[in-house]
Amino acid sequence: MPVRYLPQTTPDHLRGTWREARPARIAAALADALQRPTHGWLVVAASSELGSDRTLLRTVAGREVVLWRDSDGSLLAGRGACPHLGARLADCLVVEGTVLCRWHGMQLGRDTATPWATYAAFDDGVLLWVRVGEVEEGVEPTDRPVLAARPRIEESLASVISLAADCEPRDIVQNRLDPWHGAWLHPYAFSDLAVDDDASSNDRLVLDVAYRLGRTFAVPVRAEFTCPDSHTIVMTITGGEGTGSVVETHATPLTAPGTHPARTVMTEAVVATSDRMGFRVARGMAPLVRVGMRASATQLWADDLVYAARLYELRRSAAER
Repeated sequence: MPVRYLPQTTPDHLRGTWREARPARIAAALADALQRPTHGWLVVAASSELGSDRTLLRTVAGREVVLWRDSDGSLLAGRGACPHLGARLADCLVVEGTVLCRWHGMQLGRDTATPWATYAAFDDGVLLWVRVGEVEEGVEPTDRPVLAARPRIEESLASVISLAADCEPRDIVQNRLDPWHGAWLHPYAFSDLAVDDDASSNDRLVLDVAYRLGRTFAVPVRAEFTCPDSHTIVMTITGGEGTGSVVETHATPLTAPGTHPARTVMTEAVVATSDRMGFRVARGMAPLVRVGMRASATQLWADDLVYAARLYELRRSAAER
């Protein structure tokens, strides 16, 4: 049985946690992650947020970016201001892959007189990406983002949340590279956490943890954290219930580089899978199940974004002294 009788850990049992969460250890893992290139790709929204008949506007690294779907359903992206008189291209009508500006109806698309698919864009089936970030020195732009391995969409259940905070992308990644805070900051969600030092390294964090189902029962799993790029950290369940499921955390800057205070949006995609009959039933009730998945993730990140903002505040204060 995946669910076990596992009474909630008491603070008495957690007193040594601060010794395990060594600052140098976390800093080394973060430094390794920050060396991994994005090739300019950043997550901008959930795939489900963008329909076929209306545009979606996002701010990415200080730029307005408009997203829409071509006539074949593929993702297109361009500058968010109409070239005619500067209208914001938010919630504009899209007809056969062409954006119609809300102010005067100017037509903008891949093949219009003023071509408007100016940014490379990619829809991975769960998230929308746009290549508008800074391409790292010595690194070439790529045709698609660096993608983590996921369960097949048709065999999984995905949910996405996005929340913003005053911090930089690195602060969100650092938060996830510190699993030791889980039992203290999220005792309602995690307990019995132990990092496997023999299996872990700067580029891979392996741990065992129990997901709480209340004060008495929990679901133990083994998980692995990796960073495919400097703005992303992925947790993959490698043992226990839900093996193969992933939680992707993406950090996308809203403000331009060098802007203070910085503001970043955290987008988290949970892509769950299981071979149990109950999971197939859950997939049949996907809209209802996603409500619970999003509520759980939002509760966790309400705490963690305060943590990320605090890291940014401390680093900024130190730089100003």
